[in-house]
Amino acid sequence: MSLNSVRQVRGATGRTPRRVVDRSKPYYRPYVPYLFLFPGLALYLLWSVYPLVYQLYISFFDWRIIPGQTSEFIGLANYQAVFADRTFWLAMSNTAMYAVVTVAGQMIIGLTLALLVNRVTIARRFFRTIYYLPVVTSWVVVSFLFVYIFSPGDGGLINFALMKLGVIAKPVSWLANSGTAWIAIYSLGIWKGMGWAMVIFLAALQGIPPELYEAAAIDGATEWQRIRYMTLPLIRRTIFFVLIALMIGGFQVFISVLLITGGGPLHRTEVALTYMFDEAFGDLHFGYGAALSYVLAIVIVLVSVLQARFFGRGDQDLEY
Repeated sequence: MSLNSVRQVRGATGRTPRRVVDRSKPYYRPYVPYLFLFPGLALYLLWSVYPLVYQLYISFFDWRIIPGQTSEFIGLANYQAVFADRTFWLAMSNTAMYAVVTVAGQMIIGLTLALLVNRVTIARRFFRTIYYLPVVTSWVVVSFLFVYIFSPGDGGLINFALMKLGVIAKPVSWLANSGTAWIAIYSLGIWKGMGWAMVIFLAALQGIPPELYEAAAIDGATEWQRIRYMTLPLIRRTIFFVLIALMIGGFQVFISVLLITGGGPLHRTEVALTYMFDEAFGDLHFGYGAALSYVLAIVIVLVSVLQARFFGRGDQDLEY
């Protein structure tokens, strides 16, 4: 309503007209979305950001938790000690090898299972559930299960089966030797994660139009040619995502090594997180353990960046 209209109405009636509210446009309150975001943001800051910042602060101290003792500021001494710690770099090399072996196994087996399950028309959900079941099982439970499977003596399942088949003449102490202990650790890592890789690959395969395969079959392409020249290029982004995710998870291996071998014998099966755990909670070197964790985080970031540059080179959007 214009000013002249208001004056005319006021002169005729002697009263100022009330403001007309357009109810089709609700009153916008810009702070309302932030009220909904605040609880989740507060929890994230409290349980994620604050511990990370405080852990970085601890890494510059000879941190003491015993009452009455003072934590001495030592600057970068903890980080300098990390680069001179041979045990830590042995643990890092073990962690890297674990990541390479398990990621390769999970991706190859997961992609193979996805290709097979994608062909199934009956009971596809059943097979998808069976293969995904190891992913949702507890790391603690399956670690103790593998301890039993690889236990020494003829009571262990592996020794029993191999002796019955005549492969070995006497029981093998799988977990007492670092070379054979890694077989148990690698096997658990691959078995535990191949179902997750299968589900991600299967989702990508189901997004490929079947008309492409029909056209390729008409042109005389073999099964292997369709997989190599059609399937793999079309799910390239998915392969890259699975590789990055599994590699990050591989560098975070902890529970299986802790429960199966405890990092022994003589640190031969030690990984980065078990070594940090021993330093921080075993020897109460919390400042040094915090420094170890940040060095590992930097290594993981560098590995992810290198993977992104190497495998993402020349990646283009694919149009069906």
